Amino acid sequence: MSQQILSKFVNANGAALVSVSSTLGVKAELQKSHIAQGVNTPGSRVAAVVGIVGGGVHGTSSIMADEGGFAAYVNAMGGGMISADLEDPVALSVIAELTNMVNGQTLMALDIDGVDLTPPQVITGENIKAVPPQKPAIKSFTLPFSVVPSGTVFLVISIYQEE
Repeated sequence: MSQQILSKFVNANGAALVSVSSTLGVKAELQKSHIAQGVNTPGSRVAAVVGIVGGGVHGTSSIMADEGGFAAYVNAMGGGMISADLEDPVALSVIAELTNMVNGQTLMALDIDGVDLTPPQVITGENIKAVPPQKPAIKSFTLPFSVVPSGTVFLVISIYQEE
């Protein structure tokens, strides 16, 4: 994946998170001053990760959230009928579906032939950290978003780039 396509992917993924959030009635704002190369997701309690494969591309795209960010999406997608319980598989499915929606919209916008997504994997715990392999060909970025009324979600993208 060229540097130009990688940049387009990161930008499209961030725009998709804002767009999907808006559709759901959640306001997510990119914290531009906190964008980081690598992985930086303080306070994360839940994560959903999809693999990005095919077309000469492979990597992952994750949405990680603190409790407030998780609650905002569970309330929006569950219509107030589901509590944001990190032990409830139905509530956890919300973060998985959000990850699918964001990454599906990203791939449709970029229209890269032969690229697919794997089903999402959900992880819960305290202070979850993603640790991609530390190799020069792997580029990772963290895009933090503040969520109204409170909370943070992180979009973490790690892509293998052939030299």
